Amino acid sequence: MAEEFNFASGTKEEQYQALLPQLEALVAGEEDLVANMANLSAVLRAQFDFFWVGFYIVKGDELVLGPFQGPLACTRIAKGKGVCGSAWERKETIIVPDVDAFPGHIACSSLSKSEIVVPVTRAGEVVAVLDVDSEYLNHFDEVDARYLAQIVNLLS
Repeated sequence: MAEEFNFASGTKEEQYQALLPQLEALVAGEEDLVANMANLSAVLRAQFDFFWVGFYIVKGDELVLGPFQGPLACTRIAKGKGVCGSAWERKETIIVPDVDAFPGHIACSSLSKSEIVVPVTRAGEVVAVLDVDSEYLNHFDEVDARYLAQIVNLLS
């Protein structure tokens, strides 16, 4: 069933605060991980106009592209490679103010300038990562990290 969202204005934190209960309601009762990832990607991109937002799903020893919104993306990423693979390996959120300064950054698009990657965990293991890219330098901060962590926890 399609849901209607009330997209908020205000500070970034106010926007996340308004969005979070709506996202909780959206995923409540839906057990399919891919369906929930698809809807979360769509809502986050619509609310914040991110350049790219989506998920990579752990399959064996690599991340495989999952639901996303934005231009074409890399299909597979090895553990420990790039920002996504590093966040998976470290089991922690990584904020990259300037992707060109990140050693081993995988450039799926030359238009991406900054990035945040948040691991999705189940039973203590990373099962996916949420990857968000911006066409602006220094776009992401601790506010994004805190709220995106709460959003990916909805998938646990």
